[in-house]
Amino acid sequence: MKQFAINSENASFRFLYAVEPFLKSIHLKVTPGECILICGKSGSGKTTFSRLLNGISPNYIEGDLTGHVETYGLVTGEADIKDYVPVVGSVFQNPKTQHFTANTTYELAFPLENIGKPSNQIFKRIDETMEELDITHLLNRDIFKLSGGEKQLIAMATANMLNPKVLVLDEVTSNLDQHAVEQMKKIIQKIKDKGVTIILTEHRLAWSKGLVDRYVLFNEGKLIQEWKSDEFNQLTNDELEQIGLRAMDLSEKHKMLVKKQQTTTMSKDSYLLQTKDLSIGYKKKQPVLSNISIGISQNKVTGIMGPNGVGKSTLANTLTGLLSPLSGKILWQKKALSAKDLMKKSFLVMQDTNYQLFSESVSEEVLLNAKHPEQKNLVLEKLNLLDVEKRHPMSLSDGQKQRVAIASAILSGKELIIFDEPTSGLDYFNMQRFGELLSMLKETDAITAIITHDIELASEWCDEIIELRR
Repeated sequence: MKQFAINSENASFRFLYAVEPFLKSIHLKVTPGECILICGKSGSGKTTFSRLLNGISPNYIEGDLTGHVETYGLVTGEADIKDYVPVVGSVFQNPKTQHFTANTTYELAFPLENIGKPSNQIFKRIDETMEELDITHLLNRDIFKLSGGEKQLIAMATANMLNPKVLVLDEVTSNLDQHAVEQMKKIIQKIKDKGVTIILTEHRLAWSKGLVDRYVLFNEGKLIQEWKSDEFNQLTNDELEQIGLRAMDLSEKHKMLVKKQQTTTMSKDSYLLQTKDLSIGYKKKQPVLSNISIGISQNKVTGIMGPNGVGKSTLANTLTGLLSPLSGKILWQKKALSAKDLMKKSFLVMQDTNYQLFSESVSEEVLLNAKHPEQKNLVLEKLNLLDVEKRHPMSLSDGQKQRVAIASAILSGKELIIFDEPTSGLDYFNMQRFGELLSMLKETDAITAIITHDIELASEWCDEIIELRR
């Protein structure tokens, strides 16, 4: 009898207190060493299914499981969570949710300490793993000072410390720049070459070409279609868009980005918001970026791009008044503004939206400090949130939480709205809906800027690109 790394037969899962099952009759068999990519719209069940494979559900996220799910002999709902530890390594979309220490080396040691390995073996394994993955520069660093992409690489290394048989990777490229995505792909390929079974859930698809053996499409909690990699690679961008998926070929979109880049020769006097010789960072430390002279205007969408760790989020925090500049000026209509003045004018949608969700329902959340409450239904409908407006924001998927924060920003009526990685958890369909809202914002007096690594979003919906470099 053929052994499967993963065997799901007629599996359905209903969350605690829910009336209907969220996952419905999932049949999926994965052979050892196979790399599977599960794609589909936000909220289609991709992450929920992955949590059945690593024992998180129903051990921690409670609910009723019917049917059968098995990962290398571990039967979901019967095996204890500790039984999964040496078998399945997991990396979540938000790496902050799985860090246990403040130092990267201690973080890598944690899984081995947890199973009682002696210190000499622990440090040997850390060195082996970091050299194998080519990220030794991240050893002995303060986790809180790493960029989102660097945190993701540490989470990836930590998940491999026990040499698992299966890796479950949930949106691991969502906050990575192009270079980091290629680095992540090389790491996953190395792990796959060792015979590890890889389960990816992803919206960004282009990077997966040549790595993935089979693509699986989820929709409304059901597995509705499968493709072998050669079949999937033959689908055109238009065909993928019709089923709500992102592009596999980004060559034309790269060309569009180059044409939109803001050049240093352009006069900044015409921009409503300007920076002059701005240095940003944290007091008593070296500047993260220096001599920034850029402009952002009304009635346009400005994209701010650049590699992980270059200082994009630090710039967003400075422009919205959360950080004071180290030197230089931020001008509004040629008048210098203080951090306090900027804070009054601004709304920042953070990269990790868990920090800015406070209310008991989606409806209440988006109406907090709303200047235009009469537009609530229109905005929720555009962001595909009307059907969850009575739900608690923290019960939503990461992509849905992100859209709630976006709705709050749009309804706030602030003069400067900055989105930090707003589409990191969004499928093609919801990215397009977000793009339509950006077009609405262009018709208002608000200045709109987006920090993004998303080539598809930037090429299609940004009018101008500011490229930050170290």
